[in-house]
This record gives sequence, C-alpha cells and structure tokens, in this order.
Amino acid sequence: MKHIVIIGGGFGGVNLAKQLSNKERFAVTLVDKNNYNFFPPLMYQIATGFLEVSNICYPFRKLFRNKKNIRFHMGEFVELIASENKVILSTGELQYDHLVFATGVYTNYFGMENVKRNALPMKNVSDAIVLRNHILQMLEIASVTKDYAERDRLLTVVIAGGGPTGVEISGMLADLRKFVFSKEYHEISGKGLEARIILVDGMDVLLKPMSDKSHADVLLTLTEMGIDIRLNMQVKDYVDNTVIFANGDEIATATLIWAAGVTGGEFKGIPAGAYDRGKRLSVNEFNCIKGFSNVYAIGDTCIQKHEVSFPGGHPQLAQVAIQQGTNLGKNLLAVEKGQPMKPFKYWDKGSMAIIGRNKAVVDLPNKMHFRGFIAWMMWLFVHLMSLVTQRNRVTTFYNWLIAWFTKDQALRMIIRPEEKPVSKL
Repeated sequence: MKHIVIIGGGFGGVNLAKQLSNKERFAVTLVDKNNYNFFPPLMYQIATGFLEVSNICYPFRKLFRNKKNIRFHMGEFVELIASENKVILSTGELQYDHLVFATGVYTNYFGMENVKRNALPMKNVSDAIVLRNHILQMLEIASVTKDYAERDRLLTVVIAGGGPTGVEISGMLADLRKFVFSKEYHEISGKGLEARIILVDGMDVLLKPMSDKSHADVLLTLTEMGIDIRLNMQVKDYVDNTVIFANGDEIATATLIWAAGVTGGEFKGIPAGAYDRGKRLSVNEFNCIKGFSNVYAIGDTCIQKHEVSFPGGHPQLAQVAIQQGTNLGKNLLAVEKGQPMKPFKYWDKGSMAIIGRNKAVVDLPNKMHFRGFIAWMMWLFVHLMSLVTQRNRVTTFYNWLIAWFTKDQALRMIIRPEEKPVSKL
C-alpha cells in the first residue's frame, strides 16, 4: 500500500481523501491542526450569531470512521525532509510515498503590525467567535456609556475588504442593525446614535472578480441598506482605535474587521524557487510542486498556470480546491494502475455573493446574471448542498428558516472560555 499524507483538511484535502477512501492500494493520513472540518463561506454567519459552530463544522474522525484506509493525525506542519520522504509535525513525524499540501491561505496584513495586532480577522472558527463576542461587547458598553463621542466610536464598525467576506458581513450587520439592535438596545436606538457600518476597499469596485452588473448591484443594494461605502481607500495603520488611510483620512472605531487579503504560507523544506505570486506554491498541470516528483499542492495554497483561460492562475475559490482534490485522487489511482495522469481542467461554475436578507448576486459562466430574491435562493441552495454532511445541512436549513420568518435569531451570547493551558499531544 502506498501511504498518502495530506496536510490540511479543507475543501481540497477532504475531497482528495474521499476520492481515495476504501481504495486498497492506498493508506491515507489526513493531518490538520484542528480535529474538525469547517465551511469557510459561512464563517461570517457564526460571527454575527446566525449559525452555531456545529452547523458548519464536523469532526474528522467521525467523518472518516467508516473509511477503512483513512486515518486522522492532529498536528501542525513543521518541516519537510524530501530526501527521506518524511514530514515532521508538531506531534510526531510521518513517512510518505506521496505528500499533498492543502493548507489554504492565511490573512495578509501587508506588513502593518498595528493592524495585525488590533484588527479582527475572519479566517477560522476561533476568529468568528472572537468577532461575535467583540461586537456584542461593544454594544453592551455603548448602552451604558454617557460619553457620546465614545459611544459613537464603540458603535462604528469598519470592514476593510470589498470581496465576498467583506460584502457579506456588511450586509449581515446591516440586517442586525435594522431588525435586532434597534429593538433590543433601547438605550441606543432612537437617539441618533445607531451603529455605523463603513465598508472600505482599495479598488474602485466591490466584488472585483465578478461582472460589471454585480459591481453595480452590490454597490446600490448596500448603499440602500445604509452602509457607508468608501472605494479607492487603502488602510495605512490602526492606532489608538483610529483607522488611518493612505490619503490621510481617519475613522475613529473600536472595531476594524480585516477581510482585505490573503497570502500563502512558507513551508520549511520547500526551496524559495518553488513559490510564485502571493507565496503560493507553483505546480504543474498535475498539481506537482515545482522541483518535486511526489509532493503536491492543491487549492488556495498553489498556483497553476497551464490553462489558457487562466494564465495568471485559477481563482482562489472552493470549487477549484474541490476539483483539484478530486482530479489528483484520480491521477494517483491511475498511476498505480499504470495509466497516464490527466491534466487538471477547471470547470467554472460561476460565482455568487449574498448581500443581505433576500438579496444576492450570481454570475454564471454563460454570462447570465441574477440578482435579488432568486439569486439569494440560488446562494442558499448551493451553500446548503456544499456542507460536508446531511446533519450540517438539516441544522443549518432549520436555523435559516427560523431566522427568515422571525427576522431574528437567538445565538447572541458572549461566551469567553476561561484561558487555561492546553496539554500538548
């Protein structure tokens, strides 16, 4: 049996493991620093209290417990020793016949240390919980303060980044402000001091990779929802609860949500020549990393330029990772059978973004464009079916249904677990 080690249990890693499940020729070990898979596109709904953590997460061991050839190893990557076909982890080491990096990307602060230290990112479940606690805590403090200037600062939320994450959390916060905050925080509402939501981006449009129709629709819809949109604005610093922009403008706020960019990681043991733009690993048409014969990368962590339609690499979307994982699994099976590998070919299924209640935009590959309620329904269906298990789909749909009918949800609890040291494995 050939041993396949997969570093990272996101879209790409899980789909590769599924492709190789119960295949007698392979033993598969999935490595992840968390013991659960989570669904990043719905992270903002955890942060705003519309979904529970369990709705978008599922334990790896339960996910694969009926797959005889798949094992889970909890740990973080430390070093690759390619000459020995060995990978060193924070919790041990593993020998491999084929190694696959599916680690995704990390928040990019563009070298701004104050932003890194004080802003609130949106990359994982822990980030989402911290953000939810923070927003609720700011509302509670604002409800008792007598200083109007301080209250305004506490109630101002700045979201940096006009991609899907920035747009979606802006819209969700606007809905909360309209349907929930105004009813529950009587000390604040009705006094001309309601929460301000400011969405800023360094580009001249929101949702840059989408169509011009989507650009126009999202700008109009968010503006109508009362969101202050400021384009061509680059954050330069975040000091003393003040966001400072490159043009000299400043915004006083206790909440800077950072959704402005991502970057690849650096892996000890992989030479500098194997990296491309954005620290993404350069791979060939079979997802093999440049300079290696049995080490691969899939998903956001890699960049692949062999397709004429994508000369600058594929978009960093879930569908790319899913399809690359599936294709690599088929190729590894083909090699064991003495058959040739097939180059990866991306099937573009379109792109979409939700804006708020009954509001979304969808672009399909045939240049069809949808907006409003029908686009919102399409978004709900696609994301519901993309969740990893039937249980996740049922519980998420139930929560969405209740929230839609009531225009509310009851998951706005500030929960701060006591900080205690966690035993090392």
